[in-house]
Amino acid sequence: MIPGMDGERGLTVWLTGLPCAGKSSIAQLAAAELRRGGRRVEILDGDAVREQLSKGLGFSRADRDTNVRRIGFVAQLLARNGVTVLVAAISPYAQARNEVRALMADFIEVHVDCPLSECERRDVKGLYAQARAGLLPAFTGVGDPYEAPLAPELVLPTWQRSPEQSARELLDYLQQRGWGALRAGGARR
Repeated sequence: MIPGMDGERGLTVWLTGLPCAGKSSIAQLAAAELRRGGRRVEILDGDAVREQLSKGLGFSRADRDTNVRRIGFVAQLLARNGVTVLVAAISPYAQARNEVRALMADFIEVHVDCPLSECERRDVKGLYAQARAGLLPAFTGVGDPYEAPLAPELVLPTWQRSPEQSARELLDYLQQRGWGALRAGGARR
């Protein structure tokens, strides 16, 4: 672990789950609160990273694993420089998630747990419907598997609570483990 210039330790919080489970919403809410507390925070959203850093990759297992490794590499660079990194990415395969975990000094895996039927109900882009119609053959949860974490540090059952409640649970978890927001002057709350 290499602290940032101000001595703040970096951390990677990896939110994994099915498409439309709530990963991005939770990351955005948690990041806003951590920033208010004085933490340096970056969100690595799977959709944005795929568009900017992994353009040209397809949805084969090898391409998905490459995408996860790229996200992990960027997260590791940020975290070792004292940034709290919130990764919101499907990252469907356990082996790739375990590989990126091994890169990090401080890594928290969060399973954003939501039943497939609820994810489909929430899908405003119509991606699940396209997958069911055969237009997206390798869509995670329909044509391609999602390997749920076996031993994540935290499970957020998002079908039972709001994004705000889930973000609060994540923040409480971080606080209990000494990763909470900072007060003015750098003292931990």
